[in-house]
Amino acid sequence: MADTRFGPKGWTPERLGSLAGKTYLITGANAGAGFQASRILLSKGAKVVMLNRSAGKSTAALKDLKEEFGADADVGFVRMDLAELASVREAAVEVLRTVPRIDALICNAAIAQVPTRKFTKDGFESQLGTNHYGHFVLCGMLFDRIEESKGRVVVVASLGYKMGLRTIRFDDMNWDRNYRANPAYSQSKLAQMMFAYELQDRVRAANKNVEVYVCHPGSSATSLIKTSGSLASRIVFSLMSLSPLVQSAEKGAYPEVMCATEDSLDQRALYGPTGRMEWVGPVGRGTLEPYAHDKAVMVKLWDRSEKETDFSWSL
Repeated sequence: MADTRFGPKGWTPERLGSLAGKTYLITGANAGAGFQASRILLSKGAKVVMLNRSAGKSTAALKDLKEEFGADADVGFVRMDLAELASVREAAVEVLRTVPRIDALICNAAIAQVPTRKFTKDGFESQLGTNHYGHFVLCGMLFDRIEESKGRVVVVASLGYKMGLRTIRFDDMNWDRNYRANPAYSQSKLAQMMFAYELQDRVRAANKNVEVYVCHPGSSATSLIKTSGSLASRIVFSLMSLSPLVQSAEKGAYPEVMCATEDSLDQRALYGPTGRMEWVGPVGRGTLEPYAHDKAVMVKLWDRSEKETDFSWSL
């Protein structure tokens, strides 16, 4: 059933008032939906801090944003490689040193459809290590700063969470057996969602002032497949992107901006396009499969994530 709370056009940035005085951190913000989210937030007077792997692409993105919004646009960049936990820790320390308030941390960066099994610097399967473990540590290190502002954590998931096993395969998280790009990607996105829903429960139990939301961009013309996918998946997606089943990267950014700014959203939900197959269309509350918040699996994943990353949350 379509979410009609925001009218037939769904949530759009026209709902935003001034965001002056607010600060948003976005991972993977130099291209695609993350870049478009930065544009939308800057257009409303917010401060944006990008957490990106590539210094060159970030410098170019900052230049584009300052050309669009003026030299005074409050946008900066901290280098961070989610595939390397030492880099995540260094970036978090730099953020804590230089960013006094965080109204929302948007976990937008991801890699997808990696054709052959690769490992992060810490020895994790690349998609799980980058998409889940990197963000797990980042959110943990910045949590207290987010809470000081009664801020939010926004996890950008993917409908791809439905493509795989629909649970976490704890006995083979590195895919030593039968690695395939899609199920491994699906696993990483399901892990991110389970982390977010378990974080909601822990925040509530600890009586903390942080809201946690999960969204997805639908089927958007971003650089995700182009940067990490196989040649075949890049060709298929480039053909699909000419069809009405793919929307612009800007529209793909709406769900994450909504979750970072809109009041009175339900937390145990999945937000994104509500039109055809929930790939495109008006943004609102979509369908959330119950296995994505299976409590026993979420707790086991949290414990495993703390152990693997050698990072213990203070919650």
